[in-house]
Amino acid sequence: MDEQWNPIVNSYQTSGVPAVYSQIEEKETQVACRDGALLRVFWFRPAGAGPWPAIVQRSCYPMAHQAYLIHGRELAKRGYAYICQYCRGTGGSQGEWEPNVNEPDDGADFIRWVDSLSWVESIGYWGCSYLASTGWAITGELPPKVKSMLLSHYGTERFTSAYQSGLFRHDILTAWAMGNAGREIKADYLESCRYRPHVEVDTALWGGPLPWYRDWVTNTHPNDPYWKEGFWKFMSDAPRKLTIPVCIVEGWYDHHLGSALQSFQNLSPQAGAHSRLIVGCWNHGFQPCAQGKLQEHLENDEAHQMLAWFGETLLEKKLPQRRVDWYIIGGDCWQSFPDIPRPQREKRFFLDAGQRTLSEKPGEKAQVSYVYDPENPVPSHGAESLFATFQEVGSLEQPGPDWRPDVISFLSAPLEETLTLLGEARVELYVQSTAEETAFTAKLMEVTPQGKAYNIRGSIAVLAGGRPSEAGKVTISMWAVAFRLHKGSRLRLDISSSDFPQYAVHPNLPGCWAQQPETAVAEQSVFTGQGAPSVLILPVETRGQNS
Repeated sequence: MDEQWNPIVNSYQTSGVPAVYSQIEEKETQVACRDGALLRVFWFRPAGAGPWPAIVQRSCYPMAHQAYLIHGRELAKRGYAYICQYCRGTGGSQGEWEPNVNEPDDGADFIRWVDSLSWVESIGYWGCSYLASTGWAITGELPPKVKSMLLSHYGTERFTSAYQSGLFRHDILTAWAMGNAGREIKADYLESCRYRPHVEVDTALWGGPLPWYRDWVTNTHPNDPYWKEGFWKFMSDAPRKLTIPVCIVEGWYDHHLGSALQSFQNLSPQAGAHSRLIVGCWNHGFQPCAQGKLQEHLENDEAHQMLAWFGETLLEKKLPQRRVDWYIIGGDCWQSFPDIPRPQREKRFFLDAGQRTLSEKPGEKAQVSYVYDPENPVPSHGAESLFATFQEVGSLEQPGPDWRPDVISFLSAPLEETLTLLGEARVELYVQSTAEETAFTAKLMEVTPQGKAYNIRGSIAVLAGGRPSEAGKVTISMWAVAFRLHKGSRLRLDISSSDFPQYAVHPNLPGCWAQQPETAVAEQSVFTGQGAPSVLILPVETRGQNS
């Protein structure tokens, strides 16, 4: 066995769930879909007649085949059957590969076939990322033997995963499209992201049209029919159709976090009463990603999570109680809640453009300006919504204040008390631009007493329909986080207008960003103080709450 797969074996060996079966059986077969296409299926089980609780998956990633084999053998040793199917057009399955659209019908046909097997006692659906999406795709078609699901690093609100305030998340979906187009694409990734008009990048650099990608980059608003009809409407409704317990696992720096939190909130009352949400400090690959922080209690082992959940719901046949478990970054601890916590109080820090500070009271009226050139965007470093640019994901050490002419930094005094952020921070900015339409970004950081700055959260917002002669207000909303800011640390807030390739570069021109062939330079101004109280708003846990 290749050494790269040793960590999976080690996960099982350290799980606390012993291997009790030395003899296992494995087999490969084909399962017919309703249209006659035969999809490849392989399975493992302990030797004997059973019946066994079965853990099932559907995948489009044949490059991970060796990992699936290891999971199958290790699960069979522990008294489970493991059954995996390759999606249509992948891994030896018949048909044409097209992302997403075939998964509801193909998945429903597959899960009914598993349900019919005499040696299957009960079924748990397990998947991460696209393998989780294939689980969500069948939530309205579950036969009686399916008792629970564990779905990691995916959310059913596709627009939330694709856009922030009308700007496309390149590093997730452009990168994914290039790697899953059904043909090899050799074009440079960053050159592809920069191509204008971007809607034509498929024919210009990728060897031919990808209609589904063009749909992604041109439907920039959540109410566009593309997101409200068809497959994505079907997926948005999936949590509401689910009637069995689901464990949703996420990372604070996974790009599906925002969508997954919405999925948990949208669960039906029947499913929601017995489901669990786990959010830890890791990235899409379950790797720790908070520099400068103690991280000894991450509990970031995917196999451990899976064995614990299905041990409870399949082996012990228990019906869990609803619970939310959040890892506190900077506290290296977990807190449990009966539901997603709401801010118990909001703490405000007002921006002062004259002093370049953050303080609890607004200062004198002032403004600060900078030039935003879309041809020279601020590079993403320390982010929550990256995938291809993996090395830049997480809470990472940041450059010093005002590290570029188009990055404006505001710094607080040392905190007089320890604060725990629980929820969504936001920035309300009073701004003006010489462009009719443009963007503003905000990045929140903790600056340690040693002077090192680490990002906590960042986001972007579009100022649309403005008039260059008038000031406007823009709200920059950030994803939820659990982060402990220690007494003596400072807050830093950087304001700019780009964060690339985490987000598409706004061209400073009105209309759909993907259809713009050119860009324009703009002068951006931020106003603070009387009449323009630009402010950072933090969701703060009340001191003394039980852990």
